Amino acid sequence: MRSRMSDPQEFIPEIAEIAGALFKAVGNQSVPRVTMSLMHLRAGQIVANTYLTVLHSSLLRKAEVSEERITAVSSWRDAPYFSDAERAALALVEAVLQPNPDGERVSDELFAEVAKHYDEKAFATLMMAISQVNFFIPIALIGKPLPVRTLAEDQWTAR
Repeated sequence: MRSRMSDPQEFIPEIAEIAGALFKAVGNQSVPRVTMSLMHLRAGQIVANTYLTVLHSSLLRKAEVSEERITAVSSWRDAPYFSDAERAALALVEAVLQPNPDGERVSDELFAEVAKHYDEKAFATLMMAISQVNFFIPIALIGKPLPVRTLAEDQWTAR
């Protein structure tokens, strides 16, 4: 097994700058890093990408998150391992990434639920955390990089 493409940073070095700016934006400590990694793991599961799921599972293990919590991210709605704030964040990433045949993806009710648990800065940080993983989704889906140590892992553990 191998990646489909070389590292795109070889051809577009600005990718590192963009990724670094995104990591800086979400690293403002208004949202726990574990919450963001739970969201990113769920995003990787939604788009069915091994690179993202392995990377974010690994980051969660490094943060000493239990295997039960990591394993239950895909079924978080009925799992007892998540706080109400984490559930709101997971619902938000699902709403953004999954089509809603009944209309609006982020309902007023979901917005209100997230706002109950996060102040405006933290809510904006959650939005940027979703933007951050969305930046990497095309690279992960198209290039199919192997799940190895990455800039994302370096940035996450450096904080």
